[in-house]
Amino acid sequence: MIKEYLKSFNIFSSSEIDEVIQLGNYHRYKKGDFFIKEGQISKNIAFINSGILRSFYYSNSDNEITYCLSFPKSFVTAFTSYISQEESSINIQTLSATELFLIPKIQMDKLVKKNENWLLFQKQIAEKYFMTLEKRVFEHQKEKAENRYVNLVKSRPEYIKQIPLQYIASYLGITQRHLSRIRAQTDF
Repeated sequence: MIKEYLKSFNIFSSSEIDEVIQLGNYHRYKKGDFFIKEGQISKNIAFINSGILRSFYYSNSDNEITYCLSFPKSFVTAFTSYISQEESSINIQTLSATELFLIPKIQMDKLVKKNENWLLFQKQIAEKYFMTLEKRVFEHQKEKAENRYVNLVKSRPEYIKQIPLQYIASYLGITQRHLSRIRAQTDF
């Protein structure tokens, strides 16, 4: 699946794609496993071949706050830690059996120095990540919880039933009770 995804950028030759595939490896995770934990340094960027992941942190009152849900055909990492090579302040956990294609940062850095197509690729991934986060912030500030829930269900209908309700509620910034009321009022 990663080959097709990389081809979709229309910047890589077949040999460039083959090269990165040789540098990475597939890794399977069970439901509930961690890709990264708070305090670790993010040494890999991962392409999600299958499965769902959630990124979360602990609030001052030790509540888990889910701020990102990641789905197949996208990349995931603790970006701040990955870029700075400092300890992560977030956790990334699998919500289902998951297969990731891991590319070590050290290998990606070598590719970037050797071939500017990989720099362009990283730029496009960073831009996509930024736009997703910006959209999420604006949606969170502008839209009612009902609309945020409907948008989430419409954007990922094939995965939404696999995500525990407490994580969806946290992601939407509402209580589970409020989410239950919203769900009762929608036709999903």
